[in-house]
Amino acid sequence: MNHAATQQLMIKLPAWRRRVLLIAVLLGFAVLLGRGVYLQGMHKGFLQKEGDARYSRAMTLPAHRGMITDRYGEPLAISTPVESIWANPSDVKITPEQTVKLAKLLGLKPADLGKKLSNSSREFVYIKRRIPPELAHQVMRLGISGVFMQREYRRYYPAGEVTAHLVGFTGIDDHGQEGFELKYQTWLSGKPGSRRVIKDRQGHIVEDLEAVKVPQDGKDLVLSIDRKIQYLAYRELANAVEAHKAKAGAAIVLDAKSGEVLAMVNLPTYNPNNPVKIAGKSRNRAIVDMFEPGSTLKPVTAAAAIEAGTFTPETMIQTSPGTLRIGSATIHDAHPQGLISVAQVIQKSSNVGSAKMALSLQPQYLWGVFNQMGFGTPTHVGFPGEASGRVRNYKTWRPIEQATMSFGHGISLTLLQLARAYTVFANGGELRPVSLLKLAEQPVGQQVFSAQTANSVKDMLELAVQPGGTAPRAQVLGYRVAGKTGTAHKLGPGGYLPDSYVSSFVGMAPASNPRLIIAVMIDEPSNGVYYGGTVAAPVFSNVMSGALRMLAIPQDAPNDNIVIPPEDVPEVKEVV
Repeated sequence: MNHAATQQLMIKLPAWRRRVLLIAVLLGFAVLLGRGVYLQGMHKGFLQKEGDARYSRAMTLPAHRGMITDRYGEPLAISTPVESIWANPSDVKITPEQTVKLAKLLGLKPADLGKKLSNSSREFVYIKRRIPPELAHQVMRLGISGVFMQREYRRYYPAGEVTAHLVGFTGIDDHGQEGFELKYQTWLSGKPGSRRVIKDRQGHIVEDLEAVKVPQDGKDLVLSIDRKIQYLAYRELANAVEAHKAKAGAAIVLDAKSGEVLAMVNLPTYNPNNPVKIAGKSRNRAIVDMFEPGSTLKPVTAAAAIEAGTFTPETMIQTSPGTLRIGSATIHDAHPQGLISVAQVIQKSSNVGSAKMALSLQPQYLWGVFNQMGFGTPTHVGFPGEASGRVRNYKTWRPIEQATMSFGHGISLTLLQLARAYTVFANGGELRPVSLLKLAEQPVGQQVFSAQTANSVKDMLELAVQPGGTAPRAQVLGYRVAGKTGTAHKLGPGGYLPDSYVSSFVGMAPASNPRLIIAVMIDEPSNGVYYGGTVAAPVFSNVMSGALRMLAIPQDAPNDNIVIPPEDVPEVKEVV
């Protein structure tokens, strides 16, 4: 180094420049100190959150969903453990060979798998959910960094389509979508637990950060259903719907004493284990669909007239010439009967006779009877979407409407409401509440008619299933049966449809001391016959026969009690 350069380096800086440099350095330290105080004091929560996100994980511990069982503990819905495969795309390290192997194991296309794993902006993505544990362990043995498995539960329905409309099903996240799975979601699901842990980049748990929050398993739900009777009712209804090429059908088996529903089946149905393309099939028609009950309502009209004191079972009614003109409308009987008793009005299903009984009553009184029978109000069984039915206020009734309501036109009910109404005739005039859940004790009902009136109508219903009545096909070997047919035109946009019917039958047995009530509805039978006594009554007979024997209910008639009318005797038909 030469002398000039050495001399230049030795030149001292001016005092003011030294001070500026010192102040700049101090200011830099002050900024750093302030930043440190801000980050460690005021912004500490954010930094800790970001830091935890790098290594801390909150693991959800799923709760075991409660079972749904029938009244005897037979499973209708159970949860089985499965595994779901997920990944953190930013941490995934996978070779092309591993991609092919993983896609093959999970039944995915390599391109679709690659698309899922390439989204590095996400920290969590499901690759495949709800797979068997054995398959999940095969996936983990591939040793792919950033790919993990997670325990979940999958719902399984042992009875499948037979109980689908009652039980419903759960979605991919195990939340109820239909039926009791939806209604009792909170009861069944319980509360999931949690566990916060530290994981390394390979997903291995290094340390627990806090105590495990134990999951609270869901509670079991016990239905009133008897699984064996449910299968029986489903089989017989399916046979009838197929044989008569019907649009749909429903059937209910009711314990006449407790009001518990022992079976409730609907068609068409679906498989809740694989609920795809279920539009129009998932509706529980027995509860959410309304229909005009037709002649099954005539016993209620007869009971109201007898209770009012204006008629007795022996009172004679002139139904000739088989028509009754009210204003501009005319009511018809399928077969003119002439002078017949009130009991024969029910046995022969006379529209004219029923209309004359109804017109003899004050509208407010008849409306009150309908109201007491539960028409127009929900049954409160707790099922999602239950319909209330429809009964117009008596103040708006015209004479023709009062007359037609007496035989089930101009009034809409659900099949469950109709079945419940017949508990009045099975229990000495007392209307029993109904339940889809198993009851611990018999409920208290509401007295609608006197025991004498109810028993008189029950005797009339026995006549209806004997030769000369509308439903001899409803008879049951070894048991006395009481019941009533219904054949009603369906209501369309422009009025009643001439060739579309709802065929129904409601009855009870043993008639001496009713234990079961069965209601059957067949919607739009289209194979040439449509009368309730021909289409719905045989379903009642087959289900009632099997159910009585399953429950070991004693016979109240000899084994030769069935009397089939000769083939040359004309069928007693009805239509309203």
